[in-house]
Amino acid sequence: MAAPLNEQNRPWPTELRLAKDRKVLTVMFEGEERFALDAEYLRVVSPSAEVQGHSPDERKTVPGKRNVAILEVQPVGNYAVRLVFDDMHSTGIYSWDYLLSLGRNRERNWQDYLDELAAKHLSRDPGVRTPPR
Repeated sequence: MAAPLNEQNRPWPTELRLAKDRKVLTVMFEGEERFALDAEYLRVVSPSAEVQGHSPDERKTVPGKRNVAILEVQPVGNYAVRLVFDDMHSTGIYSWDYLLSLGRNRERNWQDYLDELAAKHLSRDPGVRTPPR
């Protein structure tokens, strides 16, 4: 089990790089942890109230974002960035802790998202619903 984060061991990014096609944000942290995070993944797990709700029961599954891109990466103080997506979603503030967690837990988070889409007959493609099995 990882030690709880405090001011002394908070993750600190050493590099944030948006790919030329705006589909991948690469985040490198001190200690050489590096994650290439797809725009689609970042959009569907946005920390915004629009996606997360105000409680776990209110969390939304966001379909149709396969082709989303990141238009801007805006600094928020010295602790986070705000991502502006080409679907005009821009209300999520991605703290360094949250980006680190998204990178470390990407496979599990992504599979959970795919499972939610399937259970709700939704698709990663815009405007597509999948038929019930």
